Order: sequence, then structure tokens, then C-alpha cells
Amino acid sequence: MRVYIADIAEYDGQDVTIHGWLHNRRSSGKLHFLIVRDGTGFIQAVMSKAAVGDEIFTRADHLGQETSLSVTGTVRADTRAKGGYEIDATSFEVHGESHDYPITPKEHGVDYLLDRRHLWIRTERQTAILRVRHEVISAVRDFFNNRGFILCDTPIFTPAACEGTTTLFPVQYFEDTTAYLTQSGQLYNEANAMALGKVYCFGPTFRAEKSKTRRHLTEFWMVEPEVAYAGLNDIIELAEGLITSVVARVLDKRKAELQLLERDTAMLERVTAPFPRLTYDEATKMLRDKGQPFEHGTDLGGTDETVLSEQFDRPFCVTHYPGSVKAFYMKPDPQQPDKALCVDVLAPEGYGEIIGGGQRLDDLDLLLKRIKEHDLPQDAFEWYLDLRRYGTVPHGGFGMGIERCVSWICKLEHVRETIPYPRMLYRLYP
Repeated sequence: MRVYIADIAEYDGQDVTIHGWLHNRRSSGKLHFLIVRDGTGFIQAVMSKAAVGDEIFTRADHLGQETSLSVTGTVRADTRAKGGYEIDATSFEVHGESHDYPITPKEHGVDYLLDRRHLWIRTERQTAILRVRHEVISAVRDFFNNRGFILCDTPIFTPAACEGTTTLFPVQYFEDTTAYLTQSGQLYNEANAMALGKVYCFGPTFRAEKSKTRRHLTEFWMVEPEVAYAGLNDIIELAEGLITSVVARVLDKRKAELQLLERDTAMLERVTAPFPRLTYDEATKMLRDKGQPFEHGTDLGGTDETVLSEQFDRPFCVTHYPGSVKAFYMKPDPQQPDKALCVDVLAPEGYGEIIGGGQRLDDLDLLLKRIKEHDLPQDAFEWYLDLRRYGTVPHGGFGMGIERCVSWICKLEHVRETIPYPRMLYRLYP
């Protein structure tokens, strides 16, 4: 009977067959200990020479790491075993041999592993991270679906910039047209919200930033909700709800993975709403009080965000940045026209911004002015301007980067481990 390792507890005392790969092997006299993985987990198969005979035992002695095989045996509960169960192997069948596997249990450099990322993702740590990523994505979709949001896919090819022209990847679009890889689905999602009220898009986004920090990828996945008739406070509360829901889901469903990653979950258990809130001006004062050289009127840098995050034990919100450092579509605060009705949600423990958003500019004349100030081509935004011409309403939304969220939840050193095949400034292979 073929079973998956994740379900092995249901088959205690029964004969089963596991189809998978040999993760590791060691021998002790007349016993082989085969660590087998099948994509759902890892389990040890104990093979006794007395039980299987000389021929099978000898064949098992020459199995290479990552050989694909099927192992048959009896499931046995063992409190000492990882996962609480082992298999007393009675036979095995090899499907594909593996010789001189390049990633061994010894220490390897990061560049070496990234060059072999297609194999690195087979390791126990990497599969744990990707399982957490899966759980985060599932939790995000469930959060919005259960609250009446409609998923609306937005284009990857776009005619113009959303976040500024300096970080666009140009693409030849047939003979004489240049398109760009999307920086965000937001502008199209605003149109979707005018049709459906509450929407979200979820897909890959691209930023041609020449950055080599541990927080940056050139291709990453982002979820972006957009809500008609919503103000800044509505958007902040939605962001708080999303983050608390996602963290609670991972704590509930992925305890084993967090334990394997040696993640101290005490910090995650503190993630409850409402989050602390401070304005940009208050953040500036906090930074200066901590001796951080920060120029008021500029955007927060990575070090600034880290210093701020050390003051909080949960995510926190920074609002009302200067309009000059935010995108052209941000609505100014009527009480402080030089400040934007925006919010960044920053993760604790030095992980920085995981959500950015706010209220969108809904005034046609002011939006036209901002497009000109940012030296953007008006003709590329005519469809976007139509949203203000035909029934404009207050509305807002945000974007949450999946990789940064996963990096924080798993407490990883670098965001590159949060996606199967990271794309970075000098990394386009494999």
C-alpha cells in the first residue's frame, strides 16, 4: 500500500510502501539506516540484514544520496524518531540511481548552493521554508476570500510605470512597442475595485533596483487588496487583520517547520492587533533620540527601519510620510497637504517594511498635476484618469510582499531562501 510520509501515523503496525528519494544513509554492523524523503516529509527506514537477507542488504549498502527508490516495510511507533515513527524495511526498489550528488551533508558556500538551487531545495531546511511560504499564501487567499474580496488578475505587461520609471524592466512588445514588466498590479486593481468593490490581485512583480541587500529580489510575489469607499484607517485595519491572520495560521499549521528552523515563536505569538502606530515625524524624532543620523524629508532606509523595529515587539505602522517621497497616486492629507495619507507596516526584529499602502488620490485635477510633476506620460494613464472622470470615490489599498513576510516569520538571514528560484542583481541562474 503506497502512503505518504505525512500520513504515516495513520498506518502504525501496517505494511506500507514509500516512494521517494534517499536523503541520507548510514550503517551500523548488520543494520542500515535509510533516511527517505517523499516531498511530504522525512522518515527513517531501518533495514536489518537478518530480516531482508544478504542480497538485499548488500544492494542497499551501495545506494547513493538522492537515489530515487521505493521502500516497503512495517510502520513502527518510536518516540525517539523524528516524527514519532520509523519503518522496519523488508524490501526496496531503485528507480533512478544517483552518483556523486553535489550537495552533501558538509558545509557549502551560499554561491555554490545558489548555483545548484534546483537541488538545494531538496534539503530539509529549504523544504520547511517553502512549506511555510505555501501556508502564508494559502492564509492570504483564505483571508480575502472569506471577507468577500474578489480575486482579479492584473497584467504583467504594462505600458507605463506605477512606482517610478527608474526601476522598470523594459520588454520588446512586437515590432515597435516597448512594454514593461509590472511593478505592481495596483493601478489596474483600482479599476477593478470600481467594478467589484473589494478586490485583490496576487502575482509576480518586478523591480529593476540595483540593490544587493538581504531584503531585495528583482522578482517577487505580492498580494494587493484594493477597496472602494475606504480611508486610511480602513486600510490600516485591513493590514493588521491580514498579518495577524497569516501569523496565527502558520503558528497553528506549521509548528514542525518553525521548530526545524529553530524559530523562537514567542515573538510571533505577540502579533495581535491593533499594532502600534506612529507618524513619520514621530519616527524621525525616535531615530534622532537613538542617535541615528536621519534627514527629515527623506524616505526611511533599511538601517532606519531596523532601529525603529528594535523599539517594538510586534509589527508597527508608520503613517503620513512626506508626499515628496511617495508615489504620484498617494492622496495628500487635507489637514497637512505636504503629508500623504499612507502607511508602511514594518516587521519587528529588523525585518523592515512588509506592507506599503494608503489612500489613493481621487481628485482628477490634482492627479493630472501629480502626473506632470513626476514627468510621466499622460497618454499612458488616460484609462487610469477615467476612474476619476466617471464616478470617483475615496479608495485605498496596499501591497504585501510574500517573500519579506516569509523571511520575517521564519527569521531568515536573507530573503533569497523564501522563493524557489531567486532573481537578484547578479543571479539569473538556474
